[in-house]
Parts: sequence; C-alpha cells; structure tokens
Amino acid sequence: MSNVIQALKVDSKVRQSLTEKVTLFKGKKVLVVGDVGVDEYIMGAVKRISPEAPVPVLEVEGEDKRLGLAANVAQNVVSMGGHVKLISVIGSDTGAEILQNLLQSSGVSFEYLVKDLQRPTTRKTRVMTGQHHLVRVDHEVRRSLSAESETKLLSVLEKNLPDVDIVVLEDYAKGLLSQSLVEKILVLAQKYKKFVMVDPHQTKIANFYKGVDLIKPNYNEALALTQVHEDHIEDPSERVLHVGRTLQKMTGAKQVVLTQGKDGMTIFSQNDVTQVPTFAKKVFDVTGAGDTVIAALALGVAAGLPLGEACMIANFAAGVVVAKVGCVPCSFDELVDSIQHLGQ
Repeated sequence: MSNVIQALKVDSKVRQSLTEKVTLFKGKKVLVVGDVGVDEYIMGAVKRISPEAPVPVLEVEGEDKRLGLAANVAQNVVSMGGHVKLISVIGSDTGAEILQNLLQSSGVSFEYLVKDLQRPTTRKTRVMTGQHHLVRVDHEVRRSLSAESETKLLSVLEKNLPDVDIVVLEDYAKGLLSQSLVEKILVLAQKYKKFVMVDPHQTKIANFYKGVDLIKPNYNEALALTQVHEDHIEDPSERVLHVGRTLQKMTGAKQVVLTQGKDGMTIFSQNDVTQVPTFAKKVFDVTGAGDTVIAALALGVAAGLPLGEACMIANFAAGVVVAKVGCVPCSFDELVDSIQHLGQ
C-alpha cells in the first residue's frame, strides 16, 4: 500500500479526452438513497422595526424554492445526462407538494418516494435581507424511520436495484440512514452486485459505513469520522495521508475520495494515492458543490471511467456550481464547457 502521492496533470490532450468521455454519462442509471428536502428563500428589505415587538419587518421582494439534500444530487445526475431513481421518505404536507413539483420540473421522478404520515417533509426556510440571514425556520425531525417506513423503503429499493448501474447513499443525518438500514442496503447491493458509494455525515463514526465501495468526505468530515486529532500528527504533510488511510481501514472501502476545496481531491485506492487539482476560478457560493461532485463521480464510475478521470470531471463540475449562488445543478453543456476552458 503506497503512500507516495501522484499528481494528475491536466493539459489540452487530457481535456480533449475528458470531453469525449463525459458523453458516456448519457443514459447511465444512478440510484440515490438519502434524505431529501426543500430549500426556501424569502428575500426583501428591512426599513423599520415592528411596533408589536422589537423585531425587524421584512418587506418581501422575492421568493425562491429549490431542491435540497439528496434531491439536489438527483437533479445533478439528470442535468449531466444520466437517469436517476431517487428513493427517500417524505411527509404528507405542503413541503411534499413543493418537493414533488420541483422534482417534476427538474426531470426527476418522485414515484419512488415513500410517504410517512408521522414525519414532516424536510423544509428549510431562510428569511434574508441582502446577504444577511434574519432567521431560518426548519420543518424536520431527525429520528430514525419507523419499522413500517423502513420496510417500504427497502421494498422499493430491491425492486429497482437490478435496473441501475450504481448506488449512491446520501447521508445528511436527518434520520433516514440508520446503521441497520445502511447494513441492509449493502446486503441487497451485494446480492445484485452493485457498486455503492457514500457521501457521509460527520456526526457518524466511520464504521457506520463499513462495507461501502467508495466514501467521499471532505477533510473536516474525515477527521470527525475517524476521530483523528490532526495536532497529534507532527508532520503536517502527512495529515491527509494518515486521515485517508485511517478512513479506508475503518470502512473497508476500496476507494476514498477526500475533497479539500481549493486544494482539490486526494484519491486513496488499494495501492496508490493520487492528487487531483481543482479548477474553479471564481467561488461565490460552495452550497451544493458536494452534491454535484458525488453526482458526477457516480456517473463517471457507472460509465467505467478510471476514478482519477471521474474525479477530474467532478472537479470541473464543481467549478461550475461554485461560480453560482445557491444550490443549483451543473448542466451537461456547462460541464463540457468547463472541461474545455475552466482553469486555463
């Protein structure tokens, strides 16, 4: 197991090759399992204080609703040319209606969503003036699924597993992915010989995801997952290597993709460690960038690309969305343009 880092280079020849290979994304089938939600924004101006209480009065100038959490991953898969089956649990409420309308507009089917009358649909409403948040209102519960909802979800999952190329677990710690459910999903995935990658949550311990094929945390998430104290590693240059290898050992994952923002990604495989550069020129908002990365990675792996190439394409896709504001997907045409021109 080598700890020598190999750095990938991106020249015009590589860009041309990646441009051709991204066309392989089209038609690949990705199954996404995870928490879903709606991000709402109420924007306006504050010009006075309420006479009823010492609070600002927002004069509403606009409202926006967007897909959040795993629903954003799903719309990224579709926007980059793939097909997606989104499996999750929602309530029977206004949030569910909004979510279904947004999914329909994005070309994502909502037929695989399980309804649970005892849970609200996750909805986060941000009240803002300019770039300032006045308040955020959350509709959600974080408890684990009921036995009935878990059984329904697993039934939907097993019916659809044979027809997909890859499985993505999206964990936002809203209660859907309990350790027992993750274990059951992995058993089914193994039964149908499906590759499973996970976007983990830092509130868990790494062995929560034991048995996945690939895990993609950012560096801070990896520290939390492994409970490694980086200050105990004397040589700073060894920290990423130590954290990545520790995570790989704890999960048994064949591959770890450790994202590091402006420092790109580090890929840990069984025998090699590879550094992938980042390509973003402008960074306005990193919201949703991780969702775009996991969607592009899933499509790349499903298309049979070497992981290094899939990661390079994912970084180009991330470069598109961080240049925008809010949780927005990367389109296929934007991705191709990014590969051809971004970071030159």
